[in-house]
Amino acid sequence: MAQKSDSKQVAAGGGLKGNARSLRLGKDCEYERELRRLQIELVKLQEWIRHRNLKVVVIFEGRDAAGKGSAIKRITETLNPRVCRVVALGTPTEREKTQWYFQRYVPHLPAAGELVLFDRSWYNRAGVEHVMGFCSDGEYKEFMHSCPEFERMLVRAGIILIKYWFSVSDEEQEHRFQQRMNDATKRWKLSPMDLESRSRWAEYSRAKDEMFVVTDIRQAPWYVVNAEDKKCARLNVISHLLSLIPYKDLTPKPLKLPPLDKTKYVRPPIDEQNFIPEIYRPAER
Repeated sequence: MAQKSDSKQVAAGGGLKGNARSLRLGKDCEYERELRRLQIELVKLQEWIRHRNLKVVVIFEGRDAAGKGSAIKRITETLNPRVCRVVALGTPTEREKTQWYFQRYVPHLPAAGELVLFDRSWYNRAGVEHVMGFCSDGEYKEFMHSCPEFERMLVRAGIILIKYWFSVSDEEQEHRFQQRMNDATKRWKLSPMDLESRSRWAEYSRAKDEMFVVTDIRQAPWYVVNAEDKKCARLNVISHLLSLIPYKDLTPKPLKLPPLDKTKYVRPPIDEQNFIPEIYRPAER
């Protein structure tokens, strides 16, 4: 299976290597330029997934404020939302709480030619639900027993399953929490659960370690992302993702724009249309 590939494998068509050598941002490479290069490769990978009818699931887990969302944003920024979509489920409904635990996630799995990114996933049960007491000990133990088999079943069904854990220190998490507290556009990211996690750092660490022991399986291993520096984490996870799925460059040949149809046509008066107020106007040239 593709997800077993070594991280140093060269991606066909992209020529990317996982960690052939370390590059220093600002010295050996510039962040925006490198991100642009990798995003172009992601577009090529997207076309390969669509062309070969691959089914790809990428799971993003980790500490609160570890940078999962910003990494997902950079991955999806240039991709076709009809091929690549993000799944970020909220709190389960009362009905969903009575379902088979994995049932609410199954409808979001990819069909042929799709890439699905889970911003948190079924691993909520091994993390926040277990630590915060939102599930019983029996439900937690059943999850730990069933999860590896569930994932092996997905792989046998032809799904390429990739799992990333974003690792960040308590000092860096504290710094990012403070940033969110002081930024009106990011304050919504802080929930009561996030604040409670501060007093349960050790419990979350233990839960993560126990989860890895059981679910770091050969068919779907965990890949840990050093997320102390957000920009490096984004570049590293994109580069690694590209290295796991060998792909070819299917970039189509440049298109030739046909001439504009200048057939004479009298349009309705423009003042009959409802334009929005132009509060902002272009600068004078």
